[in-house]
Order: sequence, then C-alpha cells, then structure tokens
Amino acid sequence: MFIDHIAMYVNELEAARDFFVRYFNASANSGYHNKTTNFRSYFLTFESGARLELMNKPEMLDCEKQLNRTGYAHVAFSVGSAAEVDRLTELLKNDGYNVISGPRTTGDGYYESCIVAIEDNIIEITV
Repeated sequence: MFIDHIAMYVNELEAARDFFVRYFNASANSGYHNKTTNFRSYFLTFESGARLELMNKPEMLDCEKQLNRTGYAHVAFSVGSAAEVDRLTELLKNDGYNVISGPRTTGDGYYESCIVAIEDNIIEITV
C-alpha cells in the first residue's frame, strides 16, 4: 500500500500550481474543469513520483490557519542535501516567503526549514 496523492483546496489555483512548479520542480497536467460544478484541479507530479492535487471550487470556506492546529500540519519535501535546504530556503525568503524555522538540525536529527507558503500553509524542506 502507498499514498497515491495528497490534495489541497486553494483560492488561487494557477498561483499555487506555479509555486510548486517553480520551487519544487513539479510537472503539472493540463488541468481539469467540471463545467457543472465549476470544480477545477491540477495534478502535480514530483521527481520521486509523489503527486499533489490542487483544487478549487466556488464558495469555499477559507478559515484562518493557525500554525499550531489539529489536522494536516505540513507537506515535507526532501531536496537531497543540506546545501539544497539552505539554498531553497534562502531563495524562498528572498522571494518574500516567511521562514518560521531553520534551516537547522532538529532534536530528532532532521536538517530542515519550514516556510509559510501558499495561502498560509506550511511547507517543510528537508534533506
């Protein structure tokens, strides 16, 4: 058994797609649009084969996201090396994203950083 994909609703579908394509080398499909419900989505595929579905539909509830909350906490991307964690974190910081931790080695031995990215969702960057 394996996880086929993770999905997230976003307000700005194309902006979210472009974020993951630019910073995490995702490949996006051409998109899907259900004309009856106006549901739209993109499937993004990463080099490892992992997939993320970005979705949008009218009249979504958009609650404020607290950093410490129940539910899914973050999506973590392994970028292969500490140097790449540092490089990508600095790039995202310079592009205006909020780095909330790291880069650092955590108490359980991970070298990582965390940023607040697409629509206040947390992205972890790790080796």
